[in-house]
Amino acid sequence: MEEVKELIKDKAGFILSNLLSQGGEYGEIFYEKSRTTRLELEDRKLGRVSHGYDEGVGIRLIKNGRTFYGYTTEPTYENLLELAKTLARGEGYGPVAVGLRYLEGWTPVIIDPDSEDINFRADILRRAEEKARSYGDRIKQVLSVLMDKTREVLIVNSLGETTEDVQKRVVFFVEVVASDGEVLQRGYESLGGRKGFEIFEETPPEAVASRAAERALLMLTAKPAPAGQFTVVLSSQAGGTMIHEAVGHGLEADLVQKGLSVYAGKLGEKVASELVTVIDDATLPNHNGSFTVDDEGVPAQRKVLIKEGYLVGYMYDRLRAMKEGRESTGNGRRQSYAHIPIVRMTNTYIDKGKDDPEDIVRDTKKGVYVVKMGGGEVNTVTGDFVFEVMEGYMIENGEITYPIRGATLIGNGPKALQDIDAVGRDLGWAIGTCGKDGQGVPVTDAQPTVRIRKLTLGGCQVCE
Repeated sequence: MEEVKELIKDKAGFILSNLLSQGGEYGEIFYEKSRTTRLELEDRKLGRVSHGYDEGVGIRLIKNGRTFYGYTTEPTYENLLELAKTLARGEGYGPVAVGLRYLEGWTPVIIDPDSEDINFRADILRRAEEKARSYGDRIKQVLSVLMDKTREVLIVNSLGETTEDVQKRVVFFVEVVASDGEVLQRGYESLGGRKGFEIFEETPPEAVASRAAERALLMLTAKPAPAGQFTVVLSSQAGGTMIHEAVGHGLEADLVQKGLSVYAGKLGEKVASELVTVIDDATLPNHNGSFTVDDEGVPAQRKVLIKEGYLVGYMYDRLRAMKEGRESTGNGRRQSYAHIPIVRMTNTYIDKGKDDPEDIVRDTKKGVYVVKMGGGEVNTVTGDFVFEVMEGYMIENGEITYPIRGATLIGNGPKALQDIDAVGRDLGWAIGTCGKDGQGVPVTDAQPTVRIRKLTLGGCQVCE
């Protein structure tokens, strides 16, 4: 690995010279080596175990606003030079200046996953399994999954910038299925971030398993969700699924420039309640979507996207920023060296407000209280969304009463933001992998407790 990195640093100027020999606005060499380990324990059996390394180099040319890209898993100087010539359709003379600016980052960890064996990982899964099973015979299935990854990147570009980063991430989740003999219900809980296995000293695997098991058992006692329009209180525990899907994607500059975002052309306009500020921040320590530099070598940044209800910015990668004469906001991300970078979120959230979360509930005469969101989808052109409610309750006369199941939230992102009339002073985070254009990247989403005046609840037309 070090040999390839040194080769790129030494020969980058010649490679980039050939890449830009027939013109172009920007050239880039992206090197990546990753180590990924994944274990699954299902019903006390260690099933899928995967452990592997991947190494390769991607070369990109931006010319006349278009991207030309190629990659190789055999990064010799001859292969990289030939790849550059193929993309350029020509041959260069003399090196491009490199090394004018250098930036290096790393992930500080206490228990480095690269120093621990499979047995260490398997023990974490077994602890979670046994804890979930301890909740009794109604627990029918338990699946626990542990993934960890070390990713080393080196980026050298035609602007003279050289950047390196070492990213380590851990993701752990437990899924539990419970049954009372007639009904099956699912509970899910996850944990993760940009850190090492010390994450399990802060939050033991038993705690994650307990939450998943308790959620599955709770839903066995839940009543079918009513259908209709309700005031909805989203708990901070719900994570930021709504802000990520219904708002975040619409603020990515590639979708904006293609006219595929409901927020296109609305800079400076009021798009949300004055209580709402939306931020994307890759500089937050330990979060799943954090890094030192993005996958184009741009330093991590904190971006305010919506400020007190007004749209003040979009997220950019280099290509979309160049098209508007702007600077990248550090949102150029890619799944691996085999993918081109595109505009992606990092850690996206609604900022904290001033309201007491308990007062928000007490002030709600009738509504729905959402503790945990499930999956969902959004039409970025219209902003319309549908989300599953994994754990929800009815609110009656300012009190959280009985749990409901089978509920979905249906609404419109911009309209929902406008209808937020209370924002709590708490903030809850949830990890995820964001999919877009066939690529997945790690992200984190968050929100405080918020109240939305009116959303459509999909459930039963006639409830028992």
